[in-house]
Amino acid sequence: MPHSPDTVPRRRVRLARGASPWLLPTLATAAAAAVRARRTGRWPDRLAAVPPAALAAGMLWFFRDPDREIAGGRVLSPADGVVQSIMPWPDGRTRVAIFMSPLNVHVNRAPLAGTVSSVEHVPGGYVPAFNKESDTNERVVWHLGTELGDVEMVQIAGAVARRIVPYVTRGTKVEQGERVGLIRFGSRVDVYLPEGVAAGVDVGQATTAGVTRLDRD
Repeated sequence: MPHSPDTVPRRRVRLARGASPWLLPTLATAAAAAVRARRTGRWPDRLAAVPPAALAAGMLWFFRDPDREIAGGRVLSPADGVVQSIMPWPDGRTRVAIFMSPLNVHVNRAPLAGTVSSVEHVPGGYVPAFNKESDTNERVVWHLGTELGDVEMVQIAGAVARRIVPYVTRGTKVEQGERVGLIRFGSRVDVYLPEGVAAGVDVGQATTAGVTRLDRD
């Protein structure tokens, strides 16, 4: 039975936690420029208000954090983006790398339910996330104790994304699809599927965090 306009569930779009250091100064600058343009009414001031307003709008779009209806499946994508590579690992696992452009939502979600066994920040460089050398970039390595055993997820900073903000700490129990962290601007997230779990996505396929299933039966 179709929903009436009054009963259709509405999905909220919030702003990502950890956005304030970038977002607040941008909004303040845009507001100051708008007030000045309104007060003087001069065309130079009106034109000068356009770039900060556009930047503020872009920041609001970038730091959006929409609610999601979490899908079913053993392993879900932790990130919005595109599957960049699928590689077998020497220990039998399979690494699924997901590239996020600046247009994607950059809040990452838990691929499985479990307990965070470790969250490790690893210093490194800032090579563009689509470059093979980005494996040595600044990153945060997560290990989750799940029903499939230990599952590793790695948030990798890119050329612009120089800050990774974890939302939860070691020992925290997380639900599948729960928000676990933010990477500011273009970047990458890798998931290591445990041995015996085959990838169910293809290179070039678009993914949605908490919705796209990464494995197959």
